[in-house]
Amino acid sequence: MDWFTIDWLVSDAVSLPMVPLTAVGIYAALILWTRIMGLRSFSKMSGFDFAITVAMGSLVAATVGSPTPSLAQGVVAISSLFVLQLLVARLRVRSRGIRSAVDNEPLLLMDGGRMLEANMRSAGVSEADLLAKLREANVLNRDQIRAVVFESTGDISVLHTMDDDDIDFDRSMLLSGVRSAAD
Repeated sequence: MDWFTIDWLVSDAVSLPMVPLTAVGIYAALILWTRIMGLRSFSKMSGFDFAITVAMGSLVAATVGSPTPSLAQGVVAISSLFVLQLLVARLRVRSRGIRSAVDNEPLLLMDGGRMLEANMRSAGVSEADLLAKLREANVLNRDQIRAVVFESTGDISVLHTMDDDDIDFDRSMLLSGVRSAAD
């Protein structure tokens, strides 16, 4: 196989103008579906939402960057993903079984200033990862930390105070549904 071919650097005169035309078409479809579906279209409220967003990005790139899939196929595929996301979102609200099948359960990584090493291993979070999140949240000492949660979306939430005042922390509300957060 000849690794140095001119085909890697240029394209034929018909293919090049099709790229921006396809980009406009797929962009219009995304705007239309986002307006129909609302702000939740590209949210990260669940792992399923994140997976759909990544799949849509992949479809957009494939549709715009090559002749296959065609613009029509790309629009139908993206439309199908939007409809699927809507159906699953509605079913998640109505059915505990669907919710547990689709959503990950949040996991407690720190209880107060104490790292829960077994939970960190389970989530694949290193001490260095956790310390980086604490720095990002402007935590200055362990006494400020109330809890650190590995969320169902893969984000890490740091619940802390900014000073030494012992503010009221509604643990039962904020940690409801978080694994290992027994009172």
